Amino acid sequence: MSDHGHTIGNYLGKPIFESIELREEDYVFDRIARYEDDEFPLDRLSEDEVLVEPGLIYRHKD
Repeated sequence: MSDHGHTIGNYLGKPIFESIELREEDYVFDRIARYEDDEFPLDRLSEDEVLVEPGLIYRHKD
């Protein structure tokens, strides 16, 4: 994660940024991931989504 927008909240002591730049692509915060059976089920992510620690899901900005 090389760049980010302003902070819109916190989760588990880490900031939630409104937007991030990852691999030269822009993403916007979508939701907090659901933690199940000691893991984040990555198969529930859409192709245009990424999971960022500590469990934040960002979707590709259109």
